[in-house]
Amino acid sequence: MPRVLIVDDSPTELLRLRQHLEGEGYQITEASSGDDAIAKAKAQKPDVIVMDVVMPGMNGFQATRTLTRDPATKDVPIIVCSSKSQETDKLWAKRQGATDYIVKPFKPSDLSARLKAALKG
Repeated sequence: MPRVLIVDDSPTELLRLRQHLEGEGYQITEASSGDDAIAKAKAQKPDVIVMDVVMPGMNGFQATRTLTRDPATKDVPIIVCSSKSQETDKLWAKRQGATDYIVKPFKPSDLSARLKAALKG
């Protein structure tokens, strides 16, 4: 069962993501901030991370950059999942090391397909 770390400061989004991904057979861990995401990623070594951008404190871009530059977590694919929909946001996420980018509100089937692709590497 693949392990997914969901990072979002919105309890509603966390619940929506958790319900969908558990229904798809994923084991879920949640984090509500960039700092929490980094700590949990290092401790639990998820197979993939779904990362929000707009969060208090360390944002998702900063957390993605930190994780992809750390030898302990650099190989964990990160899918940024954000309401920020500009091409510059998508490009910036890729420059920080994100594997993929999906805009909220997302189609559950689209997220599932992107997770499967990220897990295949």
